Amino acid sequence: MGRKFFVGGNWKCNGTTEEVKKIVSTLNDGQVPSADVVEIVVSPPFVFIPSVKSELKPQFQVAAQNCWVKKGGAFTGEISAEMLVNMGIPWVIIGHSERRALLSETNEFVGDKVAYALSQGLKVIACVGETLEEREAGTTMKVVAAQTKAIADKISSWDNVVLAYEPVWAIGTGKVASPAQAQEVHADLRKWLETNTKAEVAASTRIIYGGSVNGSNCKELGGQQDVDGFLVGGASLKPEFIDIIKAAEVKKSA
Repeated sequence: MGRKFFVGGNWKCNGTTEEVKKIVSTLNDGQVPSADVVEIVVSPPFVFIPSVKSELKPQFQVAAQNCWVKKGGAFTGEISAEMLVNMGIPWVIIGHSERRALLSETNEFVGDKVAYALSQGLKVIACVGETLEEREAGTTMKVVAAQTKAIADKISSWDNVVLAYEPVWAIGTGKVASPAQAQEVHADLRKWLETNTKAEVAASTRIIYGGSVNGSNCKELGGQQDVDGFLVGGASLKPEFIDIIKAAEVKKSA
């Protein structure tokens, strides 16, 4: 299949200088699969990015958790894609459900942000996912297809996009989509890409899962055919993040 396993760690709005040093030390000391087996990206809060980037081993790439929708300027509190590129930050997370819900980022706004970040040379982890109400109403695929379409409508290439499926009801709740539930949505998303973009895009785009991934469930989730990795929240702040990265080994022999 040729899709390299991808593990992202989203630290969200967490950490002190001392805690970040400990996390970096744990990652640097951890035994993780080689770069040809897994791509690893960690996403600290903006204020910690310079120190994390300078202290982490090179196999660990760094992502920002957000960036502004266009060129910088009079946008107090925002960080532009250009600034991230200038700092040598290769990745950015866009469209996380917390920003969609708490800051009212619409599908169209997320699509515009993804397109602008790509245009400036960033790689993007683009997040989609349904709420519990939407899942119970049977509209999961309708929701994630609309979120994905808003991105597809604005971009011409998926080469630098990783799609993260994060069911909102599973983020930080301890509830996890079963491996079968995750595989079903990932397969449907891949079919959507095949129908609405190109077969090559569907075959090569990595679709990763996020939502209460931990050391005990990562191997079974990662073993699913269309699950190409994880976007990890709380567990990325803990030593078990190393175990989650090691789940990439399940695909090596596949």
